[in-house]
Amino acid sequence: MTQPTLQSTIDTLRLHFGDRLSTTEAVREHHGHDMSRQPTRLPEAVVYAENEDEVARVVSACFEGGIAVTPFAAGSSMEGHTIPLKGGISLDLTRMNKIVQVNHEDFDVQVEAGVTRKQLNAHIRDTGLFFPIDPGADASIGGMASTRASGTTAVRYGTMRENVLALRVVTPQGKIITTGRRTKKSSTGYDLTKLYVGAEGTLGVITEVTVKLHPIPETIASAVCAFETMRGAVEAVVATIQSGIPVARIEFLDEVAVEAANRHAGLTLKLAPTLFLEFHGSPRWVEEQSNTVREIADEFGGSDFQWSTRTEDRERLWKARHETIYSNQTLRPGCKAFTTDVCVPISRLAEAVLAAREDIDNSFVMGKIIGHAGDGNFHVGYLIKPEIPDELAEAERLAERLYQRAIDMGGTFSGEHGIGISKLKYLRREHGDAIDMMNAIKAALDPKGIMNPGKLGQVE
Repeated sequence: MTQPTLQSTIDTLRLHFGDRLSTTEAVREHHGHDMSRQPTRLPEAVVYAENEDEVARVVSACFEGGIAVTPFAAGSSMEGHTIPLKGGISLDLTRMNKIVQVNHEDFDVQVEAGVTRKQLNAHIRDTGLFFPIDPGADASIGGMASTRASGTTAVRYGTMRENVLALRVVTPQGKIITTGRRTKKSSTGYDLTKLYVGAEGTLGVITEVTVKLHPIPETIASAVCAFETMRGAVEAVVATIQSGIPVARIEFLDEVAVEAANRHAGLTLKLAPTLFLEFHGSPRWVEEQSNTVREIADEFGGSDFQWSTRTEDRERLWKARHETIYSNQTLRPGCKAFTTDVCVPISRLAEAVLAAREDIDNSFVMGKIIGHAGDGNFHVGYLIKPEIPDELAEAERLAERLYQRAIDMGGTFSGEHGIGISKLKYLRREHGDAIDMMNAIKAALDPKGIMNPGKLGQVE
């Protein structure tokens, strides 16, 4: 039997999907890039699936023809995860946006992969529960699972790795599997859930996710504190964590990031290294936590400690933090942020952040540093114009220094952004010969290499 060609596969799929299969350039262009600095690469066609069986239909057809499949949802990834390097089919899951089942008594919920975190929290608000993982963007739950996302609340609630209980996945052969149960623990079989969480769509297409929920805190308070020095701000974070204070968020912004936030969001923060914090709990517990952190901040040069329980104050503060990537234009109009992240043991955080700042200060490119400092994870944004070769090369040089330093400190060159395209060449530095095992897993589960090819599992 003759193997189907790409065009014949598209023609066959069009019979089922009709106008939900598009080959128009505008639609393909939208699915050919994400929020990364990577250049656009167009798929040959985009298919909008509306249920799990349709995902299986697409993947089965592509497996038969050896055609690349790249899952796509919110398109908010930062390292080129959803860019279809080998063309083929971009499989759009945004219409798979149903809340399947809320199990409020068991503190979990089952959702289709295209459900976004804001949609989920709006749906469950009346249950007194919430889904805490907050990467900033209104990412899809399926995409967050695929990239092992985390964000500002990870210091208290963990990452997607800790909050995903089970998945439904369409394998590269088009079969549908369930990787776990709704129970809090199980000792049966290989932990396939953890295998797919963070696999970046290279081993199959996640179609449904079961995640943990948490009670909405009785009281939520936010706080802002400026510091005399960067070292003081970061060491205050370390002291807070080492004191066992269960802060819900503790975010660091250097003075460059503060200036950008002021310009973009209309804030009036002091231009100094600054911590944004949030506390969850009973009114008394929140007040006690806040006072303790204030005392710690005072020891490390903190000043003007301001906190509030007003919802509008909190929302304004965190909106400014989440939109920091958009604030770059206020510092350098027309720039494209070369944004990356690393994570180090908390005891090495001050050393790592200060070294990253020194690298920027000694360079001709502008940059800023922000961080989910409570878990040792921070982001560096080099504000460059990628079309200028010298600027792109300098950002790459600085990023490589950042990654190697993190690895040398016992850390990782990606705490939450993942690998995608941008960081693939550094993977062996961190994992050594374990890369060969990752490649072997990819080859065993996806023998034709159709799932998001050119990324994880196909190193070197």
